[in-house]
Amino acid sequence: MLTTNFMLTIGLIILTIVISKLSEYFIRKIGERKRIIPKRVYYVTKFSHFVIIFMGILFLAVIWNVQLGGIMVFASSIFAVIGVALFAQWSILSNLTSSIIIFFTFPARVGDKIKVIDGDNSITGEIIEISLFQIEILDEENNIVLYPNNLFLQKPIMKIKNKNKVTKEDTIEATD
Repeated sequence: MLTTNFMLTIGLIILTIVISKLSEYFIRKIGERKRIIPKRVYYVTKFSHFVIIFMGILFLAVIWNVQLGGIMVFASSIFAVIGVALFAQWSILSNLTSSIIIFFTFPARVGDKIKVIDGDNSITGEIIEISLFQIEILDEENNIVLYPNNLFLQKPIMKIKNKNKVTKEDTIEATD
């Protein structure tokens, strides 16, 4: 029994490392393909490592038959305290989650000129940074606007085409 648990533990550690390295590889490839700055790739990679290690620890507890009753009471107490703290600062969690969604799906990147359509509060400018909690936009008056990631996903975004910049689509249209 003890030997089996050690073998399963070693296998789980190896599997966790392999999955962690594979996720890092795929996140890096997605970042390269979408031309995302290395800082954002780093943040998303660290978040995925955290999730993978957390799952590995849970599986390790199952392998070693840890009494989950005591752990569950402790974990629920911790999660209750964290839940109250996050409720007070709910936007922190939603901005972090939005950052991950933006990493994988957002078509604009640093250097693109955009317009956030928000009625009288619309913002037009160039994206200069996309971080875990906000997007920094340099507006037309050279002010830096910090726009929360969660609002960025909720509002319509217009990507403004640079008239001086020749794109692949422009060259195809010109040759037709």
